[in-house]
Amino acid sequence: MKTDLLPTANNSSSVSEPNSSTYCTLQWRRNQLLVKPIGSVKQPYMPLLDSYESLKECLQHSSVNLVRIDPKLGEEKVKLWASAAVWASKPIYLQIGTDQKQPKPNSDFLLSMKRFSDRAIATVVLLIVSPLMLLLAALMKIDAQAPLFERSWYVGERGKLFKLIKFRTTFLNRQEEKTTHLGNWMRKYGLNNLPQLLNVIRGEMGLFGSRCWALEDAMRLSPASVRQLNNLPGIIDSWKVETEEPNILHLDSQTS
Repeated sequence: MKTDLLPTANNSSSVSEPNSSTYCTLQWRRNQLLVKPIGSVKQPYMPLLDSYESLKECLQHSSVNLVRIDPKLGEEKVKLWASAAVWASKPIYLQIGTDQKQPKPNSDFLLSMKRFSDRAIATVVLLIVSPLMLLLAALMKIDAQAPLFERSWYVGERGKLFKLIKFRTTFLNRQEEKTTHLGNWMRKYGLNNLPQLLNVIRGEMGLFGSRCWALEDAMRLSPASVRQLNNLPGIIDSWKVETEEPNILHLDSQTS
């Protein structure tokens, strides 16, 4: 049985009476839940939104179809909501400005064909490199007793949050993460990025496109640069960024 996360919510185009926890304001608009910083209006306290367990239960039983969250809430709260939304099978997006231009019918068709071809090519490549990936996985288990994959929050097309998949190249040693010898070699040749083919197959990335921004980097982008988050990111361009110097990685966040 589905229930509304907001007691006074309705399915009209107007915004319902907002409710909030100690850190956010909730608004309902056209089956979308908007999560914003607290405004000047006094609103009731909702402690169930402060806990991950209660938040994911609320989202799971809510009739909302999509969550949009304001990055001004901070990285910690965005990750809290993102984890709960993914658990509840609700897509979640950063609240960012979107491009006003609507694609023409022929452009829309070409875009669909590109995405279909990206997924098809990624599937074929994944099948081809799967023996190499299995070998790397076996070597990783020998090199370090740690999980094979690492999943980090990244920002996709129009601000959609998703978990980017990579081979883990580090291990925990006395509360400090260190890169393994195999991990260094994998990073040198970009082999740790091979699992990102799964992100392409799932439609979260393309083979070619703009840079894929990590959540912590995306939240530091200037208002002018944040428009980059409207585009579908590509794994090829993202791999190139990883080879740059650390002080170059965040140049886009300094531009206006």
